[in-house]
Amino acid sequence: MSPVQHPVTGHVLVFSLADEMRAVRDALGTARERVGRTLVKDGPLRVTLVAVGAGGGLEAHRAEGPISVHVLEGEIAFEAEGRTWTLGPGDLLALDRGIPHAVRSERGGVFLLTVVLPTGAGSGAQQSADAHAG
Repeated sequence: MSPVQHPVTGHVLVFSLADEMRAVRDALGTARERVGRTLVKDGPLRVTLVAVGAGGGLEAHRAEGPISVHVLEGEIAFEAEGRTWTLGPGDLLALDRGIPHAVRSERGGVFLLTVVLPTGAGSGAQQSADAHAG
């Protein structure tokens, strides 16, 4: 995906999720398994729109801060703590920090990922947030 072409920090940020979803879907057409588009990267807050192609996913990893996953389109299988949750449009899952998790999608899906990094988190925390973006 091309470099970010919009502000990701500021006092007020407004996005059209329909436009952003179109952008990640278009980018997914030329990508491997997933594409991420950072919407907000301000202090400890990261908000990333993630598209997963059919049969794609994210390998097991962990985030140093709590996360939420809000499915906007399609369906994903979210795996953590020995369980799998099938999430569809409108479903929201929250996960505590440090818990290994993975994402799979048989038919593809788009979700909004929010990560809150701990104060003073190093590059490892950023790498974890970036793992979702692809």
